[in-house]
Amino acid sequence: MSVIDTINSNQGASFSFEVLPPIKGNGTGGLFSTIDKLREFNPRYINITTHRSEYVYKDLGNGLMQRQRVRRRPGTIAIAAAIQNKYNIPVVPHIVCSGNNREDLEYMLLDLQFLGISDLLVLRGDKAKDESSFKPTGDGPVHATDLIDQINRFNDGFFFDGTPIKVPGTPFQYGVACYPEKHEEAANLEADMQVLKKKEEMGAQYAITQLFYDNKKYFDFVEKAKAIGINIPIIPGIKPLNKLTQLTVIPKTFHCDLPEALYKEASQCKTDEEVYQVGIEWTVQQCRELLENGAPSLHFYTANAVDSVCEIAKQLY
Repeated sequence: MSVIDTINSNQGASFSFEVLPPIKGNGTGGLFSTIDKLREFNPRYINITTHRSEYVYKDLGNGLMQRQRVRRRPGTIAIAAAIQNKYNIPVVPHIVCSGNNREDLEYMLLDLQFLGISDLLVLRGDKAKDESSFKPTGDGPVHATDLIDQINRFNDGFFFDGTPIKVPGTPFQYGVACYPEKHEEAANLEADMQVLKKKEEMGAQYAITQLFYDNKKYFDFVEKAKAIGINIPIIPGIKPLNKLTQLTVIPKTFHCDLPEALYKEASQCKTDEEVYQVGIEWTVQQCRELLENGAPSLHFYTANAVDSVCEIAKQLY
């Protein structure tokens, strides 16, 4: 069953989550341990993130530094195939503009078709750490909509250079990202929502939000989306607080606000364990309110939060 079929099946609030490929050289043990903990809650699909290469500087020991390109978390497509084969759970690899030219992306699509993986999450991706603004790689796409256009042409039976595909495979279906508190680079929320509308018009079947902690932001976003003609399901993306440092790191990194009540309670905590408990309690209440008010499903970001997500899922599912 495809992701959109799962969302539209009306079989209750489906559970899904996102995982990161293992750090280079670490093997799949930690990743599979995460999935083993969460599969008892019957995940309908698992998203796998994609991470671009970055430049690092290696000390050569003679007073000189060497600039090297390093990819810390390779293997998104291979990991997606491994999860699908081991667990028989649908997988949704992230396909991103960031760090890829059009030929790179084309080969990814071919590999995914060979593996029988046809659901994608299409994203622009992050800018490189050494760049002040996003820059495409070679002739790579600049925006998620550019990447959607390439995928649509591939689905229509053409490579990016216009050459016909002799034996087209199963067409890809895809979701996209959206931002209840706007993308950090958008001029305003209204302009950002027009981008989401364009993604839907181009073929996006659903959208998953950036993480948020204030449900009013989500409900207002959904209402505004409907008002301008956006009709695809908008799935809330959830990540529980579990560390004291996150009180400052999360708002800065993900450009989202912490509600006053959550910040007040969490800032009174003395230890990470206390924040962990506050995060679980807040997220359970948050998720229940979302589901009671029509959220189509819940999607969890598990990075550094697997145990919290397990505890929350036990109470919800």
